[in-house]
Amino acid sequence: MTSTGTLLVRLRGWFRGHPLAFDASLAFGVLLCMIAGSLTGPHGEPGGPTFGRQVPGATSVLIMVAGAVALVLRRRFPLRVLAFTVAVTLVELIGDSRPAPVTMSAVVALFTVAARTDRPTTWRVGLLTMAVLTVAAMAFGPTHWYVQENLGVFAWTGMAAAAGDAVRSRRAFVDAIRERAERAERTREEEAGRRVAEERLRIARDLHDVVAHHIALVNVQAGVAAHVMDRRPDQAKEALAHVREASRSALDELRATVGLLRQSGDPEAPTEPAPGLAVLDGLLDSFRKAGLPVALARADGDAPLPATVDLAAYRIVQEALTNVRKHAGPAAEAEVSVVRVGRTVEITVLDNGTPPADHDPAPGGGHGLLGMRERVGALGGTLTAAPRYGGGFRVQAILPVTSRTGEDT
Repeated sequence: MTSTGTLLVRLRGWFRGHPLAFDASLAFGVLLCMIAGSLTGPHGEPGGPTFGRQVPGATSVLIMVAGAVALVLRRRFPLRVLAFTVAVTLVELIGDSRPAPVTMSAVVALFTVAARTDRPTTWRVGLLTMAVLTVAAMAFGPTHWYVQENLGVFAWTGMAAAAGDAVRSRRAFVDAIRERAERAERTREEEAGRRVAEERLRIARDLHDVVAHHIALVNVQAGVAAHVMDRRPDQAKEALAHVREASRSALDELRATVGLLRQSGDPEAPTEPAPGLAVLDGLLDSFRKAGLPVALARADGDAPLPATVDLAAYRIVQEALTNVRKHAGPAAEAEVSVVRVGRTVEITVLDNGTPPADHDPAPGGGHGLLGMRERVGALGGTLTAAPRYGGGFRVQAILPVTSRTGEDT
C-alpha cells in the first residue's frame, strides 16, 4: 500500500471515530461549493461559462452559511436539518432575483434522511422535498420555468434520496451478515458448552458407580473383620485382604475415570480400556467375596458391543448389585442375566431380599437409579426398576446395540 493509501485509511478511521469532525468538514466543503456556484453565471458566454461576473449579496452569503452550518447536526437531527435547509432554500428562491445554489445543502440533508430512516419515510419526505423545491424554482426563479436549471433541482433531490436509500440498504445488509456470524459463533459456543456438560455428567455417573460399589464392599468387609477379629483372626485377615483388593480396584478405576479429564499431552494418561461385560465375572466375584451370592446367566454370544453400550451394561450391573448389597438385607441373593435379542441387549438383575421398613424402593428414589436412568436414556434405551411380586427387586435395562453416537458392531 502506498503512502497516500495509508494516509487515506488512517484519515477514514479517524473520521469514523470523530463523526462531528467529518460533518463539520463536509459542511465547509458544501459551503465552498455553494459560494463557487454563486459566482458562476447560469449560462455564460458562447465560449463557455463565466466566473466572477455575478457576486452574491450579503443576504445570500448569510443564507448559504446558515444552510452549511445546519449540516453539522445532520446525524443528530436529520429531519429537522432537512426542514431548515429546505426553508432557507425557499427563502433564497423567493426573495432574490439571482438566487445562490443553497439547494445543495438541502440535497445533502435529504441524503442523510434517506440513509438514516426507513424506506417509507424516504419516499414520503423525498417526494415532498422534490415537489416543493422544483415548484418553487419554476415559480420564483429568475428564468423561464422550463429551463434546465429547474430540471436539475428535481434530478439532484431525486438522486440524493435514491443514493441515501441505497446506503441504508447496504448498511442493513452488512449488519445482518455480521449479526448472523455472531449468532453462529454463539451457537457454536453453546453447543460446545452443552457437550462439555454432557461429558461431565457422564464422568460424574462413572465416579458415582465406582465409588458406591467399592466403598460398599470395603464397608462390608471392614465390618466382617471387626466382628471376627478376636475369635477368628484368619477370617479377619481374609476380610482385610478383600478390603485392600477392593480399595486398590477403586483407586485404579478412579484414576482411569479422572484421567479422562487430562489433556492429550499430559503424562500418565490412562491406557487401559474402560470396563465392560468382558470383565463381568471379576465384578461378580468381588460381590461374592463380600458375602452376596450372585448367579450369572449369559446368552449374548461372542459379538462385542459398542464401547458406550458395553460400559453402560457393566455400570448398570455394578450399581444394581451395589443396591442389593446395601438395601436387600444380609440374606439376599442375586441373579444377573445378559441376553442379546436382535439389535438390543437386555440386562436383568434380580434379588430376593427384604429391604428395611424405612427403605423406599420406588424407581428414581435414589441417585443410583437416577444415574442408571440417565445413562440408559442417553443411549436411547429403557430402564425398569420395581419391586418383585413376592419380595425382592428387579432392575432391567434394554440397550440398543447401535448407540446414539453412531457406533455399531
